[in-house]
Amino acid sequence: MTHMPSVRSAMIMAGGDETIVACATAEGRGALTMIRMTGARAIEIARALGASALKPRVSTRVMLHHPTTGAHLDDALVTAFMGPHSFTGEDVVEYSVHGGRVVSALVIAACVAAGARPALPGEFTRRAVINGKLDLVQAEAVADLIDARTVAMQQQALAQLDGGLSRRLLALRDRVIHVEALLAYDIDFPDEDDGPIAPARIHAAATALLSSIDALLATAPRAAMLRDGALVVIAGPPNAGKSSLFNALLGESRALVTPIAGTTRDAIDAVMDRAPVPLRLVDTAGLRQTDDTLEQLGIEVSLRFLAQAQVVLACGATPDEVTRAIDAVRPRTGAVIVPVHTKCDLASGAMERDAARDVASNAPSNAASNVAWCYASAETGEGLAHLLMVIDAQVAPAAPSHDGSPSAVLSEEVVVTRERHQRGLREAAEEIQQFIEGWGSGALPATVAAVHLHGARDSLAGLVGAIGTEDVLDRVFRDFCIGK
Repeated sequence: MTHMPSVRSAMIMAGGDETIVACATAEGRGALTMIRMTGARAIEIARALGASALKPRVSTRVMLHHPTTGAHLDDALVTAFMGPHSFTGEDVVEYSVHGGRVVSALVIAACVAAGARPALPGEFTRRAVINGKLDLVQAEAVADLIDARTVAMQQQALAQLDGGLSRRLLALRDRVIHVEALLAYDIDFPDEDDGPIAPARIHAAATALLSSIDALLATAPRAAMLRDGALVVIAGPPNAGKSSLFNALLGESRALVTPIAGTTRDAIDAVMDRAPVPLRLVDTAGLRQTDDTLEQLGIEVSLRFLAQAQVVLACGATPDEVTRAIDAVRPRTGAVIVPVHTKCDLASGAMERDAARDVASNAPSNAASNVAWCYASAETGEGLAHLLMVIDAQVAPAAPSHDGSPSAVLSEEVVVTRERHQRGLREAAEEIQQFIEGWGSGALPATVAAVHLHGARDSLAGLVGAIGTEDVLDRVFRDFCIGK
């Protein structure tokens, strides 16, 4: 892997000698728009627009004007952040102007006329990385924070931005260096007073390191769950109240509900942002034999969701329907199956509920459906809160946190959030595995086996940007929004 170019050359490659400008807030109608500018000429350009008396980190009211025509642009607040004490590490000027498309466009055009250029997507954060204000993992956390759809993912992004994952990766790299040091001592100083390093000590250190990398890799599915929600599929026969239950749990009408069997032809999904884990609810087509081609396609989609689900709500309007729903979904999923007796408001007193409990107690034992039956009514809201508690119990981690809250486990634990992280960790794990196998078996001399340790160290360091190439930076920042 190639060492990262010097800061100077990297800035030239990224256009870092230029002053860039862009909107830092979303376009459209609003009270205020933030325009950000960074680079060596940021203060000079701000003065050209009328901000001649800026003080660091103090907002100054300025009547902005065009640098060549003198046309009045806006009555704005302008704040300067002097490098290196700024987000990018360069001089930064932020303009708070009145909202709307015209004002911001005119101010940006005036900055360009004075010598700036429009920024590329992610270019501000890219400069922060190049100037050592952030590492690559923290830069990715900025994008994750912007894109977060759930509170859990927002908390994870904040933890990553604070350096949690970076510190874990650098600690793993240091442990690789420790194994390298033990091996180097054994190679270079075998006759020292301390004697040669015992092979078992090197092997134990490498094996423990491999286990730690595997443990970090194992958090990737959890990160995906925090980002997208635990997949909860609502399944059962037509007219079992699935769509009504879906709407009731969401608190809004998302799925079409009619008394006509087969109304739902496709899967409909929505994310419920709740603790301890966000839930991705999926309303599916009713499971039955049908000659309707369109309905059959919807059922095939339902089966795909069942195969991926973490929890399946097996729904039925009667006890017999619930039992048939369980039997229908059991061979199609490895998820936890929660039996749900819907339309319990229509039950004739306690008789039907007692009958449902009898059916449940006589059902075949199966780990996938060994969950107490739930009773819910989309019409009255009865049982919905309890049903959500049952779902939470299935998707939350078993280990309690120090404050007893499962949600704290998920929000505080360091997890791997991106495919790039997984790829780098897998590469490091493979290198260490090859070292253990080659050196431990005697197939490779220590000097050759050490090459695998070098590779593991470089893979881990490359994740945080200690080493890397320009194309890695391009991949990281290509999906960023302009102005960030």
